[in-house]
Amino acid sequence: MVNRTGMFIGPVEHPVEGAMLKIGDKSPDFKLTANDWSIKSLADYENKVKIISVVPSLDTRVCSAQTHRFNQEAANLNADVVILTVSADLPYAQRRWCGAEGVERVVTLSDHKDMNFSDAFGVHVNDLRICQRAAFVVDRNDIVQYAEYVAVIGDEINFEAVLEAAKALV
Repeated sequence: MVNRTGMFIGPVEHPVEGAMLKIGDKSPDFKLTANDWSIKSLADYENKVKIISVVPSLDTRVCSAQTHRFNQEAANLNADVVILTVSADLPYAQRRWCGAEGVERVVTLSDHKDMNFSDAFGVHVNDLRICQRAAFVVDRNDIVQYAEYVAVIGDEINFEAVLEAAKALV
């Protein structure tokens, strides 16, 4: 694992571990826990364009807004696009949050168990055991076509760029 420059939370910088993915990289496989406690991997979304929205916690203002935005945008996307929202929140919390917020079009997945996704995608804020805010677009062949890492926890991702990258693949 490569330790790199951290993510800023207020005046404090926290180290983020793992190499950052680049356009053209093969997407790492992962094992994430769904809201029903089943295990999901990259293969579960084969032949789909994957928007992977990574958030520190659904129970925060910016993460909630990010997930709501993708839930709304999902209605305008081709059926061949799946939106995955990944956090280290427990699956119970993700299921509760989705139910309370009416979020039904994105798939929430938890990296709480062993942070393997966070390590592989370079978003593991190790000392806080959360995910750095990020967004990825992975094509049908599991090649990264868009990668954005957000260094300041309260900053938003570039929604338009993410959506444009995904739409260009269908």
